[in-house]
Amino acid sequence: MRSLISPRLLLREWEEKDIDFLLDMYSRWEVARFLGAAPRVLSGRDDAVATLTRWRDRQDDVHTIWAIQDRATGHLLGTALLVPLLASGEKLLPAGETEIGWHLHPDAWGKGYATEAANAVMSYAARSGVNPVLAVTYPENTASQAVCRRLGMRHVGPTDRYYNVTLELFTTGE
Repeated sequence: MRSLISPRLLLREWEEKDIDFLLDMYSRWEVARFLGAAPRVLSGRDDAVATLTRWRDRQDDVHTIWAIQDRATGHLLGTALLVPLLASGEKLLPAGETEIGWHLHPDAWGKGYATEAANAVMSYAARSGVNPVLAVTYPENTASQAVCRRLGMRHVGPTDRYYNVTLELFTTGE
């Protein structure tokens, strides 16, 4: 896995020592409510370990899920990701497209960390030859939609092509 560095942030591999933070962040409904086809909170340490294992299984030469860490304090702030989008269907399977995403702990909201981390991921995607990069958000997730716009992504509109739910689609492509 490649670590990424921005002015304030280090994007690095999730490690076992991060499980308590991962559990704290993803056990909060305000974080989990906009994630996936059937949002749910983590219910315990075993859930957090299983999540970390699932993330590691999704990685390949380009696609990665990073821990976002404050370079000055060493505190964890959230997650950044560049992963295969999952197409709607009876079984969610890769759609052949790549999704960027970010999930921040509520203590890190409103400080520009999502945009900074996502910019680092976008640069990595460009260096890796990933084009276009897509983002999907729940319609009511206006904070993430604002990040998409700050990244220069174009709003395509609503789509039901991914995750068996209607989402707002953003792209770096035409």
